[in-house]
Amino acid sequence: MPELTRIMAIVSPSLLAADFLHLDRDIDMINRSDADWLHLDVMDGSFVPNISFGFPVLEAVAKACKKPLDVHYMIERPERYIQQTAKLGAMMMNVHYEASLHLHRTVQEIHNAGMKAGVTLNPSTPVSVLEDILGDVEMVLLMSVNPGFGGQKFIENTIDKVKRLRRMIEEKGLSTLIEVDGGVQGETAPRLVAAGVNVLVSGSYVFNAANPEQIISSLRSL
Repeated sequence: MPELTRIMAIVSPSLLAADFLHLDRDIDMINRSDADWLHLDVMDGSFVPNISFGFPVLEAVAKACKKPLDVHYMIERPERYIQQTAKLGAMMMNVHYEASLHLHRTVQEIHNAGMKAGVTLNPSTPVSVLEDILGDVEMVLLMSVNPGFGGQKFIENTIDKVKRLRRMIEEKGLSTLIEVDGGVQGETAPRLVAAGVNVLVSGSYVFNAANPEQIISSLRSL
């Protein structure tokens, strides 16, 4: 797989905010746009208080989308779905630290299946828990809202959290990417990039815009 690091911000629009009655239209927009990836939030109604979509939708999206798939599992025991996710052709499989009892083994299995591995932290989980896994993952996703629903208000502490994580990565001499999901829009995105974020996940700000392709381009240029 190609190296993930790059100069400009990586933009990964979140399908959760798309129009599910017209997914084909919104996927076409993503394909035309400057979006780097497509972020897919899978929720089980147990780990988070919402249910989003499952493999029938993922499979349909994978066939139509020309962008790398950035799959974020907000579910219990995500390791059950590693092989299915790999069959989709997913580029990244991201699992929650809080939902993975044997995280190192799960990361190994993700890699063995041919995907990049990411680990996600909820807002109340400190970055210090990553000390012994940081060198084994390609990306860390910091939730800047409590997971489960789109359109929530950005948690300001995320900026300091990004800075702490960036210091950890640099002190270890790693190239691990930092992704942020939740409340990413015109005001918060520049501050996140300045703090050290590489990948911006944005849902409502992109899909509810009058010109979503223009919004994606503006985020990518940060």
